[in-house]
Amino acid sequence: MISYGVLFIYNHLIYDIQVMKGKNMDTLKLKQIANEVRKSIIEEVHSAKSGHPGGSLSVADMLTYLYFEEMNVDASKKDDPDRDRFVLSKGHVAPALYAVLAEKNFIPKEDLKTLRKIDSYLQGHPDRKHTPGVEMSAGSLGQGISTAVGMALSAKMDNKDFRVYTVLGDGEIEEGQVWEAAMFAGHRKLDNLVVIVDNNNLQIDGTIEEVCSPYPIDKKFEAFNFHVINIDAHDFEQIKSALDEARATKGMPTAIIMKSVKGKGVSFMENNVSWHGSAPNDEQYKTAMEELQKAGEALCQK
Repeated sequence: MISYGVLFIYNHLIYDIQVMKGKNMDTLKLKQIANEVRKSIIEEVHSAKSGHPGGSLSVADMLTYLYFEEMNVDASKKDDPDRDRFVLSKGHVAPALYAVLAEKNFIPKEDLKTLRKIDSYLQGHPDRKHTPGVEMSAGSLGQGISTAVGMALSAKMDNKDFRVYTVLGDGEIEEGQVWEAAMFAGHRKLDNLVVIVDNNNLQIDGTIEEVCSPYPIDKKFEAFNFHVINIDAHDFEQIKSALDEARATKGMPTAIIMKSVKGKGVSFMENNVSWHGSAPNDEQYKTAMEELQKAGEALCQK
């Protein structure tokens, strides 16, 4: 039986061959990385026997694009004052952030299996004091965007060019603090701020319409003087176009509302609210990893 590690190396060899053939490989490479991120997410929560796989899987594509294409970040210069900042406001999907940080060499990939262990630096929510690459500790929903707004304002005050990105959950935006931060950002015309809402339509207690509907999300951000873009969260071309448009927008912050699939990439987790905060058992883990492995192999054929 071929190990996952051997197949991963094989995937990259195929990628290099395809690059030499002159194919458009940017999107394909991103899809391959995002698939590895999803594998790591499943590995993390299975090892921890707890965590939040559903929302982690739904943001995997956006985080992959941010860290591998959009943001000015470098593990060898993690304290560079001119680096871009990312704040995971929906901090419970830390497995996705850790997986991307591992792919970017901020943390060793083998450490991902220590998620939520008592002696691990990879806590259930991001911790900036102990985890390389984490810009802001997260826990209570709604607080991350406020911190991101403060970072964006500080860049303006210091005449710095770095940009600030933050990802919120659609359930999270039921918090009032989110809209206080949005009002401030719009008023201050923080065009170096990009707020990304992961609109997978599910939160811990059910659909967001059932719990406390924030719809229409785009119109609410427009009311707070944001430039708003609606996209498919799993289409890298749309992600690229939206972030390019955000960078070109002047005089106002941007909100990207991305329609996503909770549990994306693992069939039995997709659009299933029970996977908001549940870890797969051994059999489910095996099934999920086999599905993701097949998805990776299919990408190698393109």
